[in-house]
Amino acid sequence: MTGTDARQDVAARGVHGSAPGGPAVWSRDFALFFVARAAARLGDTMLPVALAAGLLEHGYGAGAVGLAMASTAAAFAGLVVLGGVVADRFSTRRLMIGADLVRLGTQSLAAGLFFAGHVVLWQICAIGFVNGVAGAVFQPGVASTVPRLAADVQGANGAVRIAESAAQLAGPAVAGVLVGLASPGGVFAGHAATYAISALCLLLLRLPPLPEGTRAAAGRGVRAFRGDLVQGWREFRSRTWLWGVIAVWCLYMIAVWGPAVPLVATEIVQHHGPRAYGLVNSALGAGTVVGGLLALWLRPRRMLRAGAVSLFAFFGFPAAVGAGLGVPAMAAGAAVAGAGMSFWGVMWATSVQTQVPADVLNRIHAYDVAGSLAMMPVGQALAGPAAGALGAGHVLLAAAVVSLAVAAALLAIPPIRDLVRADAPAPWFRKP
Repeated sequence: MTGTDARQDVAARGVHGSAPGGPAVWSRDFALFFVARAAARLGDTMLPVALAAGLLEHGYGAGAVGLAMASTAAAFAGLVVLGGVVADRFSTRRLMIGADLVRLGTQSLAAGLFFAGHVVLWQICAIGFVNGVAGAVFQPGVASTVPRLAADVQGANGAVRIAESAAQLAGPAVAGVLVGLASPGGVFAGHAATYAISALCLLLLRLPPLPEGTRAAAGRGVRAFRGDLVQGWREFRSRTWLWGVIAVWCLYMIAVWGPAVPLVATEIVQHHGPRAYGLVNSALGAGTVVGGLLALWLRPRRMLRAGAVSLFAFFGFPAAVGAGLGVPAMAAGAAVAGAGMSFWGVMWATSVQTQVPADVLNRIHAYDVAGSLAMMPVGQALAGPAAGALGAGHVLLAAAVVSLAVAAALLAIPPIRDLVRADAPAPWFRKP
């Protein structure tokens, strides 16, 4: 679909089936979704503190933390495409509730293991793997839920980003306090509770039905399922801006975000303690709140270009930790990085949700997520060996440099740089 076609489609039917004249952003149902995303994000940002502190406390190192995180990411990235097909064929709300209930159970089990002091790495990795499977079922529905609840998709994405960012602001600090006052098991118990809140909010949510003709045909058997996969792939492959971003993002995940997550956690916890890590991650959350607010205010005509420019801000975070700077400098770098990443996230999510037809959006989002995260488990798994060979500081400094190259690469690709937002007004003049 060209930019012109997308704009005509949006004008004809609202944004992916949203009723014209309906709530731009806020309604009872969007508020419930807002709380659900905030609660789930609160738990997710507590988890790295719990894993780093808990595994280090039981004699494991950075490599073990990376493997524990990679077990979740690998299952998620490997199965999210199948989750997208399922989400296009069945009720996304029920699938999301079920996934939350599964993770409520697994994180309760992890809490019990840490409370009992019986912590075996393969068990923690197995729990993480199940969480990844549940996440693969949950995530595709998020993309199609936002445009079904609000006509202003960018505004809704900005609001959700602020909710998730506020949770990130509080989560690591709460986790640091819980680790200090109780144990890592208390953090896992708190994480389980956030999934219970999310499931309850989604249970109370009334999700508007998709318009007639936008639900994928629910044929039976392996052939129909495979046909849905192929259709989703064709839709994905036909959009150069979409697969171009994913291709660049693979480099980002393997060389920047993948190693940065476990190495930043272990470096700060080992040298400054879990409370300092909570403070730095809270600064990251504060920055993402700022980025979400900017995304509510700024409405660039070329969203991916503006988002790519904002990604240059990520450099300071791994660079500050890798250079061994003090906690204030690391917190400042994290805040700036968070703002850039948050603004990019809203620009990207809104582009996908408004440029892609509703009947394949869950599958396209699944391909998007799978491609984006495909290399993250590799980066996380290699973080420990790379740190052992080169030093964690050098690996983080290299990640900072690669982050600049990624932003430059996005700006260098014309279909990404020049993509016009789907709801932009048509120019008043005609090109000759």
